[in-house]
Formats: sequence, C-alpha cells, structure tokens
Amino acid sequence: MKTIVRQLREEKKLTQSELAEKSGLSLRTIQRIEAGNIPKGFTFKTLALSLQTEPENLFITEEHISTDRAKLINLSALSGLIIPFGGIIFPLILTLKTKDKKNKELGENILCVQILAALVISVSMIISPFIQKILSVEFPIFIIPLLLFIILKLFIIIKNGISLNTKNELSIKLKINFI
Repeated sequence: MKTIVRQLREEKKLTQSELAEKSGLSLRTIQRIEAGNIPKGFTFKTLALSLQTEPENLFITEEHISTDRAKLINLSALSGLIIPFGGIIFPLILTLKTKDKKNKELGENILCVQILAALVISVSMIISPFIQKILSVEFPIFIIPLLLFIILKLFIIIKNGISLNTKNELSIKLKINFI
C-alpha cells in the first residue's frame, strides 16, 4: 500500500510547509509520509481533513503490473535461432514500441542479454576456423560454439519466461543496462 499525499498536496497547490501548517502536523511528519511512511490514527484523519478528502482516498493499492509484453519480447528472442540476429531485431522492435515503463525496462534487459550472447557467438564463430587450423583438427570446430549458443539461448529464454510468469521479473539479466 502506498500513500498519494504528495499528489493530493500538489493538486491543491500546497507546499509541504503549507500542508504542515494547515494540518497542525510537523513538516518532518509530512516529509516522512510522502517518503512512504503510513500515517496512523490522529495523523491519518487530520491529513485527510486538511486535504479535503476521505481517509481511504489517501492510499492506493499497488496494482499487479502485467508483464505480458515482456513475455512476448522474451519469446521473440527465439527468432534468433532461425533468423540471423533475429534474437536482437524482433525484441528491439517490440521494446521500442512498448509504452509501459516496466515492460520497456524488462525488454531492454532482455535485449542486453541477447546482444551479449550474439557478440559471444559471433566472435567464437570467427575464431573457430583459426583454432581448427592451429589444432590441425578435421572436425569442424564451429559446430561446438554453435550448439552451445543454441542451448544457452534456450536456457536463458526458458528461465526468464518462468521467472516472468512467477515473479514478474527476469532471473537472468546483466547488472549494467547498456541500452
């Protein structure tokens, strides 16, 4: 649960000091409430009266934020298994067209992981013929990183999909968002 005291105060064009004076509460109390502390009893009723609203209107319940768009972005990364760089292009398009802040942030995190994975596979595919020549091996070594990439990509998409379904967040993401 969260208070909307600041929003109500700003709608009434009051400063924190003016609301404190009007309600008879201390400025520090107003600041604490706006920072997230939940008022009780007398403070709660006084604040509602000062803001000319019902006490129950001081709170908003946090809604369940739908991550359906983020799930679609995550699933679209599978296209990279069929289309070269499709695991970046399709999630990028979907992320750019996303209006919701939470889903956009999740989409950017998905993109960062997919870009990093694409870079790693690209570099490993480029150097694999040289390694094959150095080791004088007949077996085409590029198949190894390619299979590892497919397994890794599937693992990341499945793990993030499960996490989005259960916790509405990604379990595999980078600490730094470079998008």
